[in-house]
Amino acid sequence: MHPLPSPADTDLLPLTLWQPPADLVGVFTDIDDTLTTDGAITPDALDALHALRRAGLAVVPVTGRPAGWSEPFAASWPVDAIVAENGAVAMVRQPEAPLQRTGPAAQSDAVRVHPMGPGGPVLAKIYQQDAATRAAQYARMQEVLAGIERDIPGARRATDSAGRECDIAIDHSEFVQLPQPAIDAVVQRMRAEGMHATVSSIHVNGWYGEHDKLAGARWIVRALFGRMLDAEIGRWVYVGDSTNDQKMFEAFPHSVGVANIARFVPHLAHRPRYVAQGERGAGFAEVARAILQRQR
Repeated sequence: MHPLPSPADTDLLPLTLWQPPADLVGVFTDIDDTLTTDGAITPDALDALHALRRAGLAVVPVTGRPAGWSEPFAASWPVDAIVAENGAVAMVRQPEAPLQRTGPAAQSDAVRVHPMGPGGPVLAKIYQQDAATRAAQYARMQEVLAGIERDIPGARRATDSAGRECDIAIDHSEFVQLPQPAIDAVVQRMRAEGMHATVSSIHVNGWYGEHDKLAGARWIVRALFGRMLDAEIGRWVYVGDSTNDQKMFEAFPHSVGVANIARFVPHLAHRPRYVAQGERGAGFAEVARAILQRQR
């Protein structure tokens, strides 16, 4: 268990002091160690997603996980979409019909995928970058990834790397325990290669391009709803747990950390406004209850 940061040590406010907006339109959330606990979504967190959707709220997880890893969850969880690879690609649930001429699936490089097999749910997979750009950057990133594994002792690519299309990831806390100096060395190497680099609760992610979680959130609000996130950002909530959530914490007036964010508080330049008592999925469920009580 990670102890809740003391008010004397941090500016985080307890969730009990939070007043969710009465005109809330939706919730963005991280996945790993925010929705999930020990790598799996817990019943209370899944119930919370269902309850938010029944209340008419949009729900969009935004994650550093790869597209391939995210597809089955986008097809089975009660969410509007999942934005993966730190804003590079999104999976949007589609009706079992030809691609529409409008909406996310109408983009020229949209791909239809059936993550649950033929006859199952259909997703439109859409990208922020065109196919040629993705291909060129993918080849370059594989060279960087191989160099990191060769030159930094203990550095190993994340086990979900086969599903990655627009970034690379080094495992630091999922299956490999990488010490902080090695984590710092991985980040420095990625940035020296001209990449963006960020640290989640389990991985160090690196990529080329100007997307990130916040850019991905803006993009998916335009794609799904035809609106500008910045014009209504006070009517959205963001829930997260680690350093790669900092841009979201900074941008969203209603930002919440689950309690296990205590691990990262010393490394956060931008912190959430509020913190839940519960860790991981239990913390997310706590946030959902606060929202739904306000809705009622």
